Amino acid sequence: MTVVGIIGGSGLDDPDILKSPRELDIQTPYGLPSSGLLSGRIDGVDTLILARHGRKHQFSPTQVNNRANIDALKRAGATHIIATTACGSLKQEIDRGHLVVLDQFIDFTRFRKNTFIDSFEGGAVHTAMAHPFDDILRKNLYESAKKLDLAVHEQGCVVTIEGPRFSTVAESKMFCLWGADVINMSTAPEAMLANEAGIPYAAVAMSTDYDCWKEDEAPVTWDEILAVFNQNADNVKKLLVNAIGALAI
Repeated sequence: MTVVGIIGGSGLDDPDILKSPRELDIQTPYGLPSSGLLSGRIDGVDTLILARHGRKHQFSPTQVNNRANIDALKRAGATHIIATTACGSLKQEIDRGHLVVLDQFIDFTRFRKNTFIDSFEGGAVHTAMAHPFDDILRKNLYESAKKLDLAVHEQGCVVTIEGPRFSTVAESKMFCLWGADVINMSTAPEAMLANEAGIPYAAVAMSTDYDCWKEDEAPVTWDEILAVFNQNADNVKKLLVNAIGALAI
C-alpha cells in the first residue's frame, strides 16, 4: 500500500489538502520530530504531513531534528517521501516562482546529524548516495507540474548551507562555479537520512530569489523571500495534490 509522507517547508504543510486529517503522536529513539504527523488521504492515497520547521516555524534549519522526522515517517508507514523547500536561484534562467525538481545535492552543512549509524560496532555501513532522489517520484512531480502549466525545471543540483544566515557574495559565486543550480538550508541531511532509511525521496524547490551572486540587484532579504513564497505557495500545494493523486493510478 502506498503511503506518501510530505515534509513541508513553512506554509507548505497545509492540513487542508488532506481529507479527514487526524494527528499521530509518534515516538522515536532520536527524540521528537519537528511536529506531530497529520494523517489523511489525498485522492485516495494515504498521506502524512510533517512540518519541517514546526507548526509555528520555531525551529531554525540547524535545530530541525531530521533523524526524528525521517524515523517518525518510517514508523508511521511512509513508503515514499516528497519534500518541499524554498530556495535561492544560482542560475539566471531559474526565475522567482519557478519550481525545480531536484536530482543532486551538495552538502555544505556543518553541525547536523547526517546518519542513523552512530557506531560501526555491528559492522560498517556506507549508504550509496550517487543518485539520492528517486527517479519515479521526480518524473511524477515534473509531469504533474507540466500538466498544471507551472514553470518547472526537470532537474537541478541544490547546495545546502548551514544557515540561518544567507551567503556572502564570494560564497554565492563559488556555489555557481561548483555547478549548483539552487541553494537552500534544508535538503541535507534530510535526503541522506531518507536514503539510509530505504524510503524513496524526492524534493521540489521553489525559487524565491537570486541569493547574492547577481550583483545588479540588492542582496536578498527574508521579507522579499516571504513575498514571493506567499504568491506561489498555492502552486506547490496544487502540485502535491496532483502528483500524489497520480501515484494511485
